[in-house]
Formats: sequence, structure tokens, C-alpha cells
Amino acid sequence: MEFTYRTSRVCARAINIEVEDNVVKHVEFVGGCMGNTQGVARLSEGRPVDEVIGLLKGIDCGGKGTSCPDQLARALEEYKESL
Repeated sequence: MEFTYRTSRVCARAINIEVEDNVVKHVEFVGGCMGNTQGVARLSEGRPVDEVIGLLKGIDCGGKGTSCPDQLARALEEYKESL
């Protein structure tokens, strides 16, 4: 399943995500800090959805209460809720 998550309170505007058999297959951030978002995307790919959520949920950036990694975790939580 491919879907786009619209982010809030972070530099990235959206995250394009592909999940297959509960495994993150592809992640692409639209906007944001290119090196950091590419790193988060690559480290997330090939991992189970729950593992990625566990690793990234709650990471804060500059006191915003969220971050690009946290937004990816939130996107994956929404994905799970939609099943």
C-alpha cells in the first residue's frame, strides 16, 4: 500500500510511504533537511512497521513536540489504524 502523509510543525511538507506485508518498503520525505530525512528513510526501509514506530515515536526537534522521524512514526500509526 502506498500513501502520502501530510506533516505538521516540521520542515518536511509530506512523507510518501510504501508498506507491504507490514514492512516499510519505501520512504520519501518531501522537503526537510535532505541528509537527515534520507538517513531516516533508509534506516526505516526493510523494517517492520511496529519496529519503526518504536524507534522514532517521540523524537523532538527544537522543542516543537515532534520531528520528521516522529511524523513518520505518526504516519505509520495512522496506517495501522486504517487497516
